[in-house]
Amino acid sequence: MIKSDASKLLKKNQQLNHLEDKKVVSHKQRSSGEWFINALMLDGYDVPFKYKRRKQYKSLVGARVNLTYYPVTEKVAGLPFETMKVVRVRVA
Repeated sequence: MIKSDASKLLKKNQQLNHLEDKKVVSHKQRSSGEWFINALMLDGYDVPFKYKRRKQYKSLVGARVNLTYYPVTEKVAGLPFETMKVVRVRVA
């Protein structure tokens, strides 16, 4: 049996987590220099899942996705906020 890319990543790095077949309820994109910062909100989760792309991406609202990510704490105005940094996103 061939291992999936997600399984290889999870085995290599113990901090990574993986979600399968989750529904996207919000997808926001904003420009930051030459990168686009993408933020996904998933059904049943209260934290944003963030990733970067060089080009603007189609909206994923309503789509089901598979994500590989790890938790990150960002400081905004001196207050810590938990976000999830996405390493790999695939439309399910």
